[in-house]
Formats: sequence, structure tokens, C-alpha cells
Amino acid sequence: MSKLLKFALSVDRISEQFGHVAAFSVLAAAVISAGNAFIRYGFDVSSNGWLEIQWYLFAATVMLGAPLVLKLNEHVRVDLFYGKLKKNAPVYVDLFGLVLFLLPVMGMLAWLSFPLFLKMLVTHEMSSNAGGLIRWPAMLLLPLGFAWIFLQGVSEIIKRVSYLQGKFEMNTHYEKPVQ
Repeated sequence: MSKLLKFALSVDRISEQFGHVAAFSVLAAAVISAGNAFIRYGFDVSSNGWLEIQWYLFAATVMLGAPLVLKLNEHVRVDLFYGKLKKNAPVYVDLFGLVLFLLPVMGMLAWLSFPLFLKMLVTHEMSSNAGGLIRWPAMLLLPLGFAWIFLQGVSEIIKRVSYLQGKFEMNTHYEKPVQ
């Protein structure tokens, strides 16, 4: 197995671990939301910190779950003709989209969000809400998530090129969503 393919499979494994964190984040957000509602309506006590931690967990769900969604080929796509393509044509369309759209956009977003994270980290920026939380942990999820989606995109490109070369077995079946 080539070094590039080993790299791609390593990225896949880490994306799966991020997916587990994203799944836990959904559960934690639901428990915190229910607990917060119970305490707020039952005892008339609340804190903005509890609301903000839900937003942070939602950010973790999206930014850490997106690379796994890309790996599983379950991401949103405009399906005007993709579902009708035969043989290797979907793989070529995927390669086109990954190279021309996903990688440039994720690279740019990671690049642009990193200085914002650094600013929040250095200045110890806090939420302006009473009882609010520090902001850098949530902001860290942006450059981390965008960078990892970028790496997962590179992994997908490597796997698709390897598939086209006959060096990697991949399920290219695409199930068109129910309309």
C-alpha cells in the first residue's frame, strides 16, 4: 500500500474519532438543554453559561462531525444529474468538486479563522452575557474543523485516484435521496 493511501486511511481513522466526539456532543447538548429547561422552569434559576455551552457543543457537533460525513459520502450535493451517472463518472465528478471547490474553500476558511482564534486566545475574550464563557474554545473549532475537512478532502482525492488506478477498493454506489 502506498504511503499516500496509508496517510488517507490515517486521516479517515482520526475523522472517525472526531465523529465519536461529535456524537457525544449531541448527547451532551441534549442533556444540558433538558436539564437547563427543568431547572429554569422548575426552580426559576438559569445561567447564560449553560446556554452558551450548548452552542459550543453544537459547534463541536458540526465542525468535528463534518469530516466524517464527507468520509462516509453522506454530504449534501446538488443531485441534478449525479445519481444518473454510470461507471467511473461519479468518481470524476467527486474529484472535480473536491479539487476545485472543497479544498480551496476549506483552506481559505481555515486560514481566515485561525487569526480570530488566536486573538480570542491571547485576549482571553469572554462572552458579554452575564455568566458567559470564554470564547476561544468555541472559536478553536472553526480552524480545526475547516483544516480537518480539508485533510479529509485530500484523503478522499487520494482514495478516488487509487480507485481509478485499481489500487483501492471503494463503494461507488450512490443512493439518490428520496424526493
